Amino acid sequence: MSNVASKMKAVVCHGPGEYLLESVDVPSPEAGEVLIKVEACGICAGDVKAWDGAPMFWGGEDGQPSYVKTPVIPGHEFVGTVVEVGTGVTDFSVGDRLISEQIVPCNTCRYCKRGQYWMCEKHDIYGFQYNVNGGMAEYMNFPVNAINHKVPHDLPIEKAILIEPYACSMHAVNRANIQIGDFVVISGAGTLGLGMVAAAKLRSPGTLVVLDIRDERLELAKQFGADIVLNPSKVDVVEEIKNMTEGYGCDVYIEATGAPASVIQGLHAIRKLGRFVEFSVFSSPVTVDWSIIGDRKELDILGAHLGPYCYPNVINGIASGALPTEGVVTHKLPLEEFQNGFEMVKSGAGSLKVILIP
Repeated sequence: MSNVASKMKAVVCHGPGEYLLESVDVPSPEAGEVLIKVEACGICAGDVKAWDGAPMFWGGEDGQPSYVKTPVIPGHEFVGTVVEVGTGVTDFSVGDRLISEQIVPCNTCRYCKRGQYWMCEKHDIYGFQYNVNGGMAEYMNFPVNAINHKVPHDLPIEKAILIEPYACSMHAVNRANIQIGDFVVISGAGTLGLGMVAAAKLRSPGTLVVLDIRDERLELAKQFGADIVLNPSKVDVVEEIKNMTEGYGCDVYIEATGAPASVIQGLHAIRKLGRFVEFSVFSSPVTVDWSIIGDRKELDILGAHLGPYCYPNVINGIASGALPTEGVVTHKLPLEEFQNGFEMVKSGAGSLKVILIP
């Protein structure tokens, strides 16, 4: 490690709300591992909900164990440059620009053996367990089982940093199985929602409607390909969708807000035999009328998690311009201002994607 410092700045999570900027040891890559110099790390809504103490991350009264294992460096949206490789690494070299998929699979569980690595039973996601520290630091280690991809050097960081969330967006759209001519509704025009708009537009839906309570985000959604935008705080979304579909409702509803009201809204807006995709992290459990799902509408309810098998297509799509990115990154902050960044993402006012620069 002659060319790499022995210490680095890092955000370290010790518990809900207990996130500190510290000086820690720079990791040393072992056999098969890769050390990168972090170029930037995005702040995800999941990061903020963990910081804010959401029971999903820290356990609850129902006996759910804590998912976060501290102390841990948060951050799973990152891009960096290789500065050192462990013995046996042949696919990557010093100087390569890399991204690593969010999850580091165990490669031994039922799901990994079936190619369903994104649902790995061990479920080591960067930034939530101390054995897979994340990107809110100057340096970061990619473990031996990490799934890494090269990123073009000429791709601006404002575009490259969106590879991870857009991979999630593409997976959600893939799950929706949008058919040519479908009436599609995407609820939420945050980073994930906008990525879904871009990916869904490539599927040639008949009508693409986007919902959000912030008008400035709806304007961006129109630029990304939305045919119609609606603000649920200003109009009756269910009534509007029914009016546009001869009273039937939408074919596909993709939920990307993490707001319980959006789930209920979607169940009422979707037609019988429709496809409902959920891609959100909720702060607490959501209660809905399951009679709508089963007896009344016989809906296909589909979950979506991470961005499996989507990274190469997303990298190519962003690089070619097929997946628009303009205006998504609104703030770039030094690592030292991470608290301010978390507050900005939590409020959502005047910001969209906030990234930290170590």
